[in-house]
Amino acid sequence: MKRISIVLLLLIFGCSDVSLVENWKNPDIVLFDAQKVLIVGITSDKDARIKFENKLKKQFDKRDVESMRSLDVFDINFTDSRKTEKELDYFEESLLDKDFDAILLTKLIGSETRQSLRKTMNELYESKDGFNEDYRRHQNIYYEDEYYENFTVYNAETSLYCICAGKERSLIWRGSIDIMDPKNIDKTIDDYVQLVILAMEEQDLIFRKEKQNDEVTGL
Repeated sequence: MKRISIVLLLLIFGCSDVSLVENWKNPDIVLFDAQKVLIVGITSDKDARIKFENKLKKQFDKRDVESMRSLDVFDINFTDSRKTEKELDYFEESLLDKDFDAILLTKLIGSETRQSLRKTMNELYESKDGFNEDYRRHQNIYYEDEYYENFTVYNAETSLYCICAGKERSLIWRGSIDIMDPKNIDKTIDDYVQLVILAMEEQDLIFRKEKQNDEVTGL
């Protein structure tokens, strides 16, 4: 599997609310192209779903890849009830009839509470003094309950599925992403979408990285 540039991800998303914690690509797939992609966001927050699907579609449009939001494809009552396997098979067949060949599905799968230092690592290690001074300066950690703070981490997954006619409808790629206690939903969605696009570009899935002007090409 092609390895994602960890350095690049850190540079872009080091101060972001989102982080890629797991990245899996079907080992049988080298390149994957799609002509028409269905974008699906699964969340109970309709406003967040609209914003997410809109922002992701803009990235597809920017790269000249045709896509549609689930908001425009699902029947108005589609999400009002649980769907059976048979119903979903029928839905996939209807997508094939409409020339879709891939689905990009994002879902919020859970959340957990974590605890972290309120002070940054730079603050903790800015002094070059020895043990004595280091201990003295930071011994209040023993007594300050607020030195640590609880925050909620939301766990999300984005998966790319092939629904190509005549081929097995299989999982092509999946990225597991943590969302750290988001306070600005628009920024969080922007960061999430950028991370997904970058990860797919790195794996040569639908998108291709733009070649630098000084890149050397062989004959």
